[in-house]
Amino acid sequence: MDTNLEKITNFIEEHHVFTLATAVENDVSACSLFYAYDKASNTFIVASSEDTQHMKNIKQNPKIAGNILLETKEVGKIQGLQFRGEFKEVQSAKLKALYFKSFPYALALAPKLWQIEVDFFKLTDNRLGFGRKLIWMRE
Repeated sequence: MDTNLEKITNFIEEHHVFTLATAVENDVSACSLFYAYDKASNTFIVASSEDTQHMKNIKQNPKIAGNILLETKEVGKIQGLQFRGEFKEVQSAKLKALYFKSFPYALALAPKLWQIEVDFFKLTDNRLGFGRKLIWMRE
């Protein structure tokens, strides 16, 4: 694993909620979702109802963006991750199991699971120097 991706993965694994942004023409949506993360495939796994605005947008345009941040007022500790990817229905039993391992109470709700295959990460980490950015892109 390359060094940037390793640091990015460590940041992702310290959190469990991200903001998801979707768009179709002039219709935009943002929401917060709990996630599990599969570092072997650089994939987020989430649960979401198909009747939400973000899912209606995704059905027309599966390309998404999102972010995870560490909220702090200390400039030297600021960290935030931006990502882009493609939203798809989960097919893998392994990914489904990973989600329910992270959120076992969700089993009772029998949610529909989705995955985001990430193709771009940008982590800003001021602990490494002010405004320092680590980039990863899928080849």
